[in-house]
Amino acid sequence: MQENWERQVLNDLLKDGLKEQRRKRRWGIFFKLLGFAYLIVVTTMLVGGFKSGELESVSTGPHTAIVNMDGVISANGEANVQVILDGLDRAFDDKNTRGVILAVNSPGGSPVEAGQLNDGMLRLKKKHPKVPLYVVVGDICASGCYYAAVAADKIYADKASIVGSIGVLMDGFGFTGAMEKLGVERRLLTAGKNKGFLDPFSPVSDEQKAKAQDMLTEIHQQFIDVVKAGRGKRLGNDPDLFTGLVWSGAKSVQMGLIDGLGSVDSVARDVIKADDIVDFTPQPGYLDRFARRVGVTAAAHLGSQLRMSLQ
Repeated sequence: MQENWERQVLNDLLKDGLKEQRRKRRWGIFFKLLGFAYLIVVTTMLVGGFKSGELESVSTGPHTAIVNMDGVISANGEANVQVILDGLDRAFDDKNTRGVILAVNSPGGSPVEAGQLNDGMLRLKKKHPKVPLYVVVGDICASGCYYAAVAADKIYADKASIVGSIGVLMDGFGFTGAMEKLGVERRLLTAGKNKGFLDPFSPVSDEQKAKAQDMLTEIHQQFIDVVKAGRGKRLGNDPDLFTGLVWSGAKSVQMGLIDGLGSVDSVARDVIKADDIVDFTPQPGYLDRFARRVGVTAAAHLGSQLRMSLQ
């Protein structure tokens, strides 16, 4: 009797052990399949990330090509110059493109990026002399945005658009007064007397102010030269033209900052004479979005302060 009882307990334990092993095996298979499915999804997303410039629409006949530029012009922002130039390049290369519109809505941004966009637009115009390039302004085209826009054959805007701000600024904060009140001592060690140039926790000397102003004046003159080269005789001679002020689209026509009033549709219809509009704005893939989200720029503090932007 005792032996039968022990045998029964042993059998039950063995059965329970086998059931537990089967259960673990089933869950192991489940999680492996789940992990494999996740890997397939991630791989698909990554592969899709390399196809970051697909078009939203396709036309088989004559059309107006459009590339949109929205936001602050910067290397890592939405208005990424390389992405915009990629879209313009494809727009010009399409054999059915009758004219290209760069639709802008930007307060400006990096003078370096704005200059690169201006250079890229001039290069594409030279490469495709028979295809006109127009800029159409939405709410705003100021400072660095206008720096780039003057490379177009013509600029159009709404009567209420904001245009101009031909100037450069450098801003920041000084905390020396607050540090004195709090009893905080700044300990800055440098090799080179100007290595702490414009450090927000140190007093600014007259020499540093003069150096910063010289640099701003130099870049401002570069801006002025680019505007004069792009607009030519169309530009007016208002004494406030290069002071950093902005004007409405209607006033900008009078000042020669733009060529007329119009929208994307009206320019396509009445100027380019091609009603069909095809969007060549590159759409970021998963890799691009991920890189923008986690990428950190290594630009120096001075570079982050200096910009052409309407504040």
